[in-house]
Amino acid sequence: MSNATDPGNAPGNAANSGNAGAWTDNVTIIGVGPGDRRLLTAGAIELLQQAEVVTGFRTVLEVVQPYAAAAELCPMSYRDQEAVLDYAVGQARAGQRLVVCAWGDLNVSARELLERVTRRTGPVALLPGISSVQVALSRAGISLEEAVFITLHRREGSESALAELLHYLTEGRRHIVLLPRPFDLMPPAIAAGLLEEGAPSEREMTIYQRLTLEGEQAWHGTLAQCAALTQEFSDLSIMVFRRPT
Repeated sequence: MSNATDPGNAPGNAANSGNAGAWTDNVTIIGVGPGDRRLLTAGAIELLQQAEVVTGFRTVLEVVQPYAAAAELCPMSYRDQEAVLDYAVGQARAGQRLVVCAWGDLNVSARELLERVTRRTGPVALLPGISSVQVALSRAGISLEEAVFITLHRREGSESALAELLHYLTEGRRHIVLLPRPFDLMPPAIAAGLLEEGAPSEREMTIYQRLTLEGEQAWHGTLAQCAALTQEFSDLSIMVFRRPT
């Protein structure tokens, strides 16, 4: 493969150095972005157009399908993802160019998928994408350098993450961008937990749902108002706490 098409030369990849010629050079994991097809990177489109096998969750493949017309699409669900990845990686071992698609940016919330792939392949090329976190920052008009990012996606250690959140809320020096945990630790439960720990009830927040997708919504209110909500929130939700002015 030439440098223009070799996934091992994908921007941001350092994992495959020294591994030229191995079958794993056929595998690239890409970030697809938050859902709006216009936010798919040019590098990702190029790799999809060259791919012979493309896999990812069904909703992700709906975004990339127009660019992967020549590839075998292998949609997966949570129930069959192990079997689908076994097949897709097997095709890469046989010499086919495989692209694995993940929502958003690979370094924000795709850890589990990356681990499932690399258990089968070892280090492979990674091509990052746009994250819904970046979109939330743009919607809120704040800069990442003035914010702290906290995720509750990891099941272990959620109590310490909430303690960290309370610390930064109390400190008040930075904006806070928070990823709730579907579906057992969503915005109302987070707000209630913060109130129990003494956070001010009047502290305001904005909750963004389904950013860039059809049905995008934004809710704004206080911790007390959020804790009283009974509505269901999308698993694609981001909470933003602006620092006090």
